[in-house]
Amino acid sequence: MDGINTCLSPVTFRWDHHPRSVGLARRALCATLSDWGLVTAEDAALVVLSELLSNAVVHAQVPPGAQVETRFVRGADEVRIEVHDASPEPPKAVNADGLDCGGRGLHLVEVLAKSWGTSFRDGPGKVVWAEVSATR
Repeated sequence: MDGINTCLSPVTFRWDHHPRSVGLARRALCATLSDWGLVTAEDAALVVLSELLSNAVVHAQVPPGAQVETRFVRGADEVRIEVHDASPEPPKAVNADGLDCGGRGLHLVEVLAKSWGTSFRDGPGKVVWAEVSATR
């Protein structure tokens, strides 16, 4: 990530593995972006967070009691949104032209984020991350 502000620590939250956590995480991200003066990134960042966290909550097969972690990292003019879960399976985009009602979220992430991807993490599972610009 270019221009990480080392004066600000990442903001980390742990969420129950439940769909209601998505709304709670969205509110936490709004407050964080406001504190950081990055409200211009809010619309795109909220969609990206919703898609990444929904994927983790709905699709990640994890042990009972496992939580999902979100981490927000401030850059000079961007926010990095990370979703950590205990499943090693990477997210999979479906054909955007299909007739299914779901599965298009990663296409939205692709459009709204400067970049996104997955990486390993300490412990079991993966991190799915996306960087959203405040100057877009």
